[in-house]
Amino acid sequence: MSWARFVLANLWRNPLRSALTAGAVALAVALVSLLLTMPAGMDLLLDRLASNTRISVHHKAGVVYTMPAAFTRKIRQVDGVAAAVAMSWYGGAYEEAGRVTFPNFAVEAEHVGAVYPDYRIDPVELDDFLRYRDGAIVGRGTLRKYGWKIGDRVTLKSTIYPADLEVRIVGEIPNDAAPMLWLRRDYLDEALKARGWAGLGNANVVWVRVADPNRVNAVMRDIDDLSRNSEAETASETEKSFFGNFFGSLDGLVRIILLITSLVALCIVFIAANTTSMSVRERAGEIAVLRALGFSRAAIFRTLVAEALLLAGGAGLLGVAMAWGLTGTLRALAGWNETLGPLGNFTVTPAVVAQGVALSVAVGLLAGVAPALGVVRRPVAEALREVF
Repeated sequence: MSWARFVLANLWRNPLRSALTAGAVALAVALVSLLLTMPAGMDLLLDRLASNTRISVHHKAGVVYTMPAAFTRKIRQVDGVAAAVAMSWYGGAYEEAGRVTFPNFAVEAEHVGAVYPDYRIDPVELDDFLRYRDGAIVGRGTLRKYGWKIGDRVTLKSTIYPADLEVRIVGEIPNDAAPMLWLRRDYLDEALKARGWAGLGNANVVWVRVADPNRVNAVMRDIDDLSRNSEAETASETEKSFFGNFFGSLDGLVRIILLITSLVALCIVFIAANTTSMSVRERAGEIAVLRALGFSRAAIFRTLVAEALLLAGGAGLLGVAMAWGLTGTLRALAGWNETLGPLGNFTVTPAVVAQGVALSVAVGLLAGVAPALGVVRRPVAEALREVF
């Protein structure tokens, strides 16, 4: 019998125990592999959401603070700026509970199309947005959520301003995941003035499209220099960085999940080590006989470690395959069900495969080395006395 066949035969001495151990290792590797896809999946999501030529300009203290809307005109004069649009959070609630269930902003209708050409909004709908003072453009995701369609009128109750507005849906953002609603700044401005306010003279964010991607950093510096030492100093950042800050709150959760996963993996190591120790104890007599027949300690040690590595390595490959199949299924489902959100972006990359297999090999080594060292160090006579 060859050495490889001998190792395989030992693995199948107790098929049920080997299968259960392999299943535990496979599940642990699959869980770890799925979690390892999260950082890359979030980056992919941000890459899909963000443009490499669009930047956000907001108050240095944060987006909840406002800056003069007139600052937008100065931004448009900066060299390298192709277009800019001022946005103010309207905070309109549609449902009876008065909760804001989708983001809605008052925007400059004449500039929004130039800042968001990648959104591929129908030019006719953009013209209607300019034509109707009460016009609104809504993301396809929100249209589907509430069953709205172009031509419908919707009443929004602001949680910020004393102005509830009825808007006419004149266009859509053709993206299944797009949740936002844009209404016109001048419409909100007139409504506020009619209620005795000074009007809408501020903005939360100014979105800017830069003509040349290579000049994004230079344009951000020039814009921030315009507001230096003013009452509303600005902080410019790329669109990817802007959205990334909102996902930053998930970092703590991810760390906790990774910690729990590490503990689970450690438990799996102990389970595999216990299984290997049981297997070695059951074969104490055979190992003593092999030693008595002249087999070296090194040969027996290699055999026992090879068994543990083969079992854990095979289970690791199965676990990676399980993670790959699950992420593939999620991507397929996300194609027609937008409620899955970022889950459709998780992908098992070659790096994740390598890390999953490396984890399984580490489990095999940790589970196999200690029992193997213990059995090969025992004197042959002592082992034989316990057997016979």
